[in-house]
Amino acid sequence: MEVALIRHAIPIRKELVSGVADPELSVDGRAQAQLLADYLSKESFDALYVSPMTRAQQTAEAVSIALSLSMITIDGVAEYDRNSNEYVPVEELKATNDPRWQQMVNGEWTGFEETEEEFSRGVVGTIESLIERHESQRIAIVCHGGVINAYVSHCLGLPNNRGFFYPNYTSIHRIAAARSGERSIVTLNETSHLRLSGLPMGLFQKSIN
Repeated sequence: MEVALIRHAIPIRKELVSGVADPELSVDGRAQAQLLADYLSKESFDALYVSPMTRAQQTAEAVSIALSLSMITIDGVAEYDRNSNEYVPVEELKATNDPRWQQMVNGEWTGFEETEEEFSRGVVGTIESLIERHESQRIAIVCHGGVINAYVSHCLGLPNNRGFFYPNYTSIHRIAAARSGERSIVTLNETSHLRLSGLPMGLFQKSIN
């Protein structure tokens, strides 16, 4: 079977004094999500799973229509910052050399409710249960950069890691899952749908105009 892990589109910056930020998509993010949906409409999937967080839900809405599939919300692929009172796109942190960017680069950004090991264990367990449920099928999961990192690390046999590479916004990461338990990476950071759009792609790539 095949799993397509899809990162959400770009959300707005949202910083609160208290409460959970959980930002919605920006104008560019909504455009990214539609291009993603148009791209995926040429394919066939058997199920569409989505993180409960707003940026993932809004990204998946267009995909749901394009694939004629209902969105199935699944808690186990929510991001590690799900209860944070702030969300700042990492591109903004890098551009301003924000102290939080330096903490991220140095692996010092803390304050999360789960350890890296706990988070990775939950993500892997959730995705593996979906693989078992959908033997010989193809599923899409709209989720987050940390989730994608955690599962790809697992597939590659790397230590638990929620940030060893950077998934671009609306990027697709395909994994082939064999009955034997073998997991093979088919593609990483697939973003053909954003090229020539003029929309941002992520931290290290710019869309070609």
